[in-house]
Amino acid sequence: MVKNNQMEAAKRTNGRRDPLRSLSRRERQIMDVLLAGEEAAVAEVRRRIPDPPSYDAVRTTLRILEAKGLVHHRAEGRRYLYSPRLDREKAREAALGHLVRTFFAGSPERAALALLRRSDLDLAEDELERIERMLEERDDA
Repeated sequence: MVKNNQMEAAKRTNGRRDPLRSLSRRERQIMDVLLAGEEAAVAEVRRRIPDPPSYDAVRTTLRILEAKGLVHHRAEGRRYLYSPRLDREKAREAALGHLVRTFFAGSPERAALALLRRSDLDLAEDELERIERMLEERDDA
């Protein structure tokens, strides 16, 4: 019972189901492109995904995402520019939750340590101090 409740809670983001959780690989790739930028035309989306399908396949997938309520478009001349309807912060939280559950056995501590151990991350002194203050505030709460 507890395990089922934990699994159900893991599927939610701020009390709501994670709309990105049930996407196909291609849908997720396209959403990643849109969430990383402001707006993009079909050709730009196609250029930014690995091993891209045809132009028409990307356009069709964008229409599917729009029907799911995840994307909207606006006309600019003869082309459409697509952007996510999702709040980027909520999408970021959902993606981070998925990452922690999938690669770090649900442990935020393991995920944080993995980030801090990366040799290519060069944290400034003020960033380290800010992290330290946040941890102290959390311990005091």
